[in-house]
Amino acid sequence: MKKILTIVVLGAVCMANAQAFKGKGDTKLNIGMTVQNGGTGIMASSDFGLGENISIGVLASYLLSGSQIQDVSSDYRFDVKARFNANLGNVIDVSPKFDVYPGLNLGLKNFGGHLGARYFFSEGFGVFTEFSVPFAKYDSEAASKYNNGSSFNIGASFNL
Repeated sequence: MKKILTIVVLGAVCMANAQAFKGKGDTKLNIGMTVQNGGTGIMASSDFGLGENISIGVLASYLLSGSQIQDVSSDYRFDVKARFNANLGNVIDVSPKFDVYPGLNLGLKNFGGHLGARYFFSEGFGVFTEFSVPFAKYDSEAASKYNNGSSFNIGASFNL
């Protein structure tokens, strides 16, 4: 019984210190899967805090499978995006463990926006989800199948 109580208390202490976005100097790493019309793949992103509610970062994704992926060169499978986020977790003041971040992204394939959320279970580990849409689209038949649609990302988030 003492072991269980000790584990519960340690877990509560770790969770009490969790904070989704700390502001200037904060660095997050997201690793997960991306799902979009016509394909699924892997993605990784990193965000660097510039101020109390602002961060910039980079996202890289690679499509592993798709409905017509065998007909597409690797140029359309890989994408890199620069990101700008407005971290609103402390503005909406739901919980210090929770962050909502709308933002803009400029990639090799399109210009668009995203809306994401992160929840941290402990100081170093959490989960995230993002939904992104393109505003300006890439002019190519193959790109229109893989790079001009909405995408959904989900995965693990880490404090660095």
